[in-house]
Amino acid sequence: MKKQHFILIAILLLPSLIYVFLTTGKHHFISLPYFGSREAVTKTVNGKVITDTIYHSIAPFRFLNQDGDTITEKKFEDRIYVADFFFTTCQSICPKMAVNLALVQEKFKDNDSVLILSHTVNPQHDSASVLKAYAQLVHADLKKWTFVTGPKQSVYDMAIKSYLLPAGEDAQAEGGFLHSEQLILVDKEKHIRGIYDGTSLPDVNKLIDDIKLLQADYIIQKAKKVKSPF
Repeated sequence: MKKQHFILIAILLLPSLIYVFLTTGKHHFISLPYFGSREAVTKTVNGKVITDTIYHSIAPFRFLNQDGDTITEKKFEDRIYVADFFFTTCQSICPKMAVNLALVQEKFKDNDSVLILSHTVNPQHDSASVLKAYAQLVHADLKKWTFVTGPKQSVYDMAIKSYLLPAGEDAQAEGGFLHSEQLILVDKEKHIRGIYDGTSLPDVNKLIDDIKLLQADYIIQKAKKVKSPF
């Protein structure tokens, strides 16, 4: 049984390990950086002083999705996801962002552990039904790609405080709303692991590659917890 268990782990690890090896071109693995503030916390465990780093993380949230259902951070537990901010009547950067997010959706269409979360910065106009129509327009798979709306200050606070992005009403901005073209990669622990230009195909391809690296990192971490059969 131990031998079979080891073979199964090896089979699961092989594709991701090959990907990491080819990406780095070196005989070691790489990890994605953490974005945002960090704090060193010292604690004593069994008489030994240990210093841990607490990284910036996405705060809990509560919004309505395109079906009018309440969505919280629990939907994204133990999942990697890509977050962005947009509005349905945006004619500048949003269409290109939607096209590129559709590429991310396609790359991970058979992987339930990777999701997409789009927040509207114009909640007064972008009701659940409007978001639903927009989702159909951009060919979103609603099992993977969620669109949310909510009180505008809650949305803006999430953008600024959690995702470290600008958002808000702005008479000088095209369409009357300020938001970023950046796509945010969030890991399973709700830490920001990457920021990418959602209008740039090379940047979006890097996002796709980084999601694969993050997946490989989780597989490696899991394998380390499995006792060696030898």
